[in-house]
Amino acid sequence: MALKWYHRIKKNRKKPATQDGRRLRRYKRRFKVERFFSWCEDFRRLVVRWEYHAENYLGFVLLACIRMSLKYL
Repeated sequence: MALKWYHRIKKNRKKPATQDGRRLRRYKRRFKVERFFSWCEDFRRLVVRWEYHAENYLGFVLLACIRMSLKYL
């Protein structure tokens, strides 16, 4: 049985105006939020919640936010 080798020629598709049926503007905002949470995973103290009290945990979240904003400015 001989194999036939051929190249498939496809037309270039236009770039869609939407991403998964959503507007790209909303998708860009969501990307910023997802990126923020991925940066938060760099801080071990936030990933593994050691603090018993929520106020202490919130303080460390704020410190992490300050540190991230200073790093990426």
